[in-house]
Amino acid sequence: MPFGVTNAPAVFMDYMNRIFQPFLDKFVVVFIDDILIYSRSPKEHGEHLRLVLEILKAKQLYAKLSKCEFWLDEVKFLGHVISTEGIAIDPAKVESVLQWERPRTITDIQSFVGLAGYYRRFIEGFSKIVAPLTQLTRKEQPFIWTNACERSFEELKRRLTTSPVLVLLDSSEPFDVYCDASDQGLGCVLMQNRKVVAYASRQLKNHERNYPTHDLELATVVFALKIWRHYLYGARFSVFSDHKSLKYLFDHKELNMRQRWWMEFLKDYDFQLMYHPGKANVEADALSRKSIHMSSMMVKELELVEKFRDLNLYVELAQDHISCGAITITSEFLRQIGLKQL
Repeated sequence: MPFGVTNAPAVFMDYMNRIFQPFLDKFVVVFIDDILIYSRSPKEHGEHLRLVLEILKAKQLYAKLSKCEFWLDEVKFLGHVISTEGIAIDPAKVESVLQWERPRTITDIQSFVGLAGYYRRFIEGFSKIVAPLTQLTRKEQPFIWTNACERSFEELKRRLTTSPVLVLLDSSEPFDVYCDASDQGLGCVLMQNRKVVAYASRQLKNHERNYPTHDLELATVVFALKIWRHYLYGARFSVFSDHKSLKYLFDHKELNMRQRWWMEFLKDYDFQLMYHPGKANVEADALSRKSIHMSSMMVKELELVEKFRDLNLYVELAQDHISCGAITITSEFLRQIGLKQL
């Protein structure tokens, strides 16, 4: 396929999706010419790798060995760092954020917010933080850079460079959804085993600012279920809210038309609505702080591991110790791949 053709990426992406269709989201993720293979064990990974290479060979698609990496414990993919610890933002991708000059036009703001928005799942209360900046992009709004805009700009940069590590999903474990609403926006946290999987938030629309508190809290639940439908639909999960009356939502007999529509939507999900006191809602924030602390510890640990590897020592990470030895194990499978490409 020639370079520079307008429809080339879309056509190639469609072709890759078709040839890997039986394995997509089972152990293969494809984005144009990037193929990510993931497995639960080394033995399983070897079989998955063999299947993918056989498909590429059968379709006469060739991967350059120098651009391939095999048997990794950590991989960078589409701006994220994925490891056994979870998912984090790729530091190389947000390095430019630190050097970003103060936006001077609406286009500058849209560019910055667009970049930050790509990683919004890592930032708790994203919509609230970014509100002063998005306010400047509205029609008939004079472009005046205020102290609130400066604080928002700097806080977003800080959050992007100190983001927590989000845990990988485990389909066998139940989900917990924590919801909260304010006069500025809606916010929710998706968790498993008391660990954060993702954050989501958005600003209130103009007409929503007139909603009563009960409707705002209910709107947050609907928002969370829409955002994470691909995780929650068909699963049994719990929803926590600090608005006590929501606990008796399905017992209400007199509902307005908006509430009736939301109730019909909620009936598609299998969940238990539970009351969570407002003062206990600091849990998500505490967990995010813990994740940030743990991620900084991981950096120190990995620096030490790299020094061991420079000495040609085999290094293995565990929860409470690091094992190392002067034993080198070479993958026979990788050697066979190299020979096939000669």
